Amino acid sequence: MTNWIVFDYGEVLSTRTTAVPKLAATMGVAVEPFEAAYWAEREAYDRGLADLEYWTAVGARVGAKVDEALSDELTGIDVAGWSNFAPSSLELLESLSEAGANLALLSNAPVAFGRWVRAQDWARMFRETLFSGDVHCAKPDPEIFRLLLEKLGAEPADCLFFDDRQSNVDGARAVGIQAHLWDGAEAARAALD
Repeated sequence: MTNWIVFDYGEVLSTRTTAVPKLAATMGVAVEPFEAAYWAEREAYDRGLADLEYWTAVGARVGAKVDEALSDELTGIDVAGWSNFAPSSLELLESLSEAGANLALLSNAPVAFGRWVRAQDWARMFRETLFSGDVHCAKPDPEIFRLLLEKLGAEPADCLFFDDRQSNVDGARAVGIQAHLWDGAEAARAALD
């Protein structure tokens, strides 16, 4: 029996970030090399690298110097870029919350983003949230799923997990969690029925 419904955040609950051009312009570099650097350094950021260290690493790849003030500005733009909830996902969450479902959020995201999420009104729909940056490990590592289960006080079979990456779905399944590749809110509703 499923006692917990667990969602990823990026490109599941939210739309893909649109902030890359603004981030590149703020750093004073072209979009294409910036975007490559942004993603190349992202895993370390999602695993707990400090904001300044992340943006400095991105800057080093594109030949831009980053100080603390610029890092703070880039972090704010980046968080805002990931803040757009997909309307159908919000509707799904609201209906599940109103029905009394135990909802949890498990996301590969930096510390700054986790802090922002926890301050949002909609975050109250989640009984638990777990961000990779806070625990210095990330999906699909088995450890983050074990930390999730411990936080939920749940057995793997008690959870149903939705993620947009097959590797993360496979990682959840490897520890016994029921998991589905995200294919939109309607497909999720069908999987929940």
